[in-house]
Amino acid sequence: MTQPAAAPTVQRVDAKHRYEILVDGKTVGLTAYRDHDDQRVFYHTEIDDAFAGQGLASLLVQQALTDVRASGKRIVPVCPYVAKFLKKHDEFADIADPVTPEVLRWLETVPAH
Repeated sequence: MTQPAAAPTVQRVDAKHRYEILVDGKTVGLTAYRDHDDQRVFYHTEIDDAFAGQGLASLLVQQALTDVRASGKRIVPVCPYVAKFLKKHDEFADIADPVTPEVLRWLETVPAH
C-alpha cells in the first residue's frame, strides 16, 4: 500500500522574506514579501510546475495572509496572484492596502533576496 501524501504545510521563513509551501517536506512554492513599516508587501508568488493546478498557491496565500493578520500587519498585494486572491476573498479586505506608486518605488530599492 502506498502512503497517502501528507497535507501541504506552510511556513514563514523570515531569513528569506517569504512563506513556503511544503509537500512531503519538500518546498514546492513560495510567496515573497518585504516589510515596509506596518505593511507586508507581497511581490511574487510561484508554485513548481509539477504541482500546478492543485490549489497550492491559494492555500499558500491564504495561510500567509492569515499570518499577516495575526501579526497585526497590513497587506499590500503587488503580486498579481495575491491581488487576484484578495478580490475573491474579501475576508482579508479590512487589512489590505492599495498598491501605491510610493510602495512600488520603495520596493525597487529593496534587495530581492
